[in-house]
Amino acid sequence: MSKATKDRLNPVRSILVSQPKPSDERSPYFQLAEKYKLKIDFRPFIQVEPVSIKEFRKQKIDILKHTAIIFTSRNAIDHFFTICKELKIEMPADMKYFCISEQTAHYLQKYIVIRKRKLFVGQKTASDLFDYFKKHKSEKYLFPCSDIRKDDIPEYLDKMGISYTEAVIYHTVAADLSDLRDIKYDILAFFSPSGIRSLKHNFPDFEQNNTRIAAFGPTTSKEVLDQGLILDIEAPMPNAPSMTGALELYIKKANNL
Repeated sequence: MSKATKDRLNPVRSILVSQPKPSDERSPYFQLAEKYKLKIDFRPFIQVEPVSIKEFRKQKIDILKHTAIIFTSRNAIDHFFTICKELKIEMPADMKYFCISEQTAHYLQKYIVIRKRKLFVGQKTASDLFDYFKKHKSEKYLFPCSDIRKDDIPEYLDKMGISYTEAVIYHTVAADLSDLRDIKYDILAFFSPSGIRSLKHNFPDFEQNNTRIAAFGPTTSKEVLDQGLILDIEAPMPNAPSMTGALELYIKKANNL
């Protein structure tokens, strides 16, 4: 730990998590708040806006010319099927679906009847799907996504020479955070570069001072530094694979526990 980081180990009493409030009462964030008597608030720093049918049509994508669809989020599922409804498109019974997680696959049932032989599910990350892609190289994949997305899936499909079409079906934009202007937190926790950019978009004159910044993932950490901010808490780490784990380690040091 650098001297600069040590000098920033001031007591932590409040945390703002740049994500929606968890619906699960057993969330580790609630446990963290109770255990260390913290005020933890939740506020998404980004929001999604669907593309219009006119904008989608400009991409000249024929959905039914594809044999498989890759879903990495609930947002992708919602906006994809909204577009299908507006275009009066029904998914054929033999369409295959590749979902990044069990939660995403479960959410898909909101729109279609799940047939196990047509559903391929990862554990949590995009790389969990790579073996499925490799085994099903002949499929013509459709990848509904945001205009801001990770590169891992397209890069793998390109590397393997697998046919796919990227369909931008929603935009990721900065949320309006103007009501937070005069509210201070000891720690701001971020999970994507977009969240950091939203902070700077809403508060271009933001001065970090004693506010600690936590970042999950290497691209988020890089964005913190690229924006000229100090990165105090980084996750995942070998001794802290989750954001809550990294926060807890820091709090123990900062609060002399």
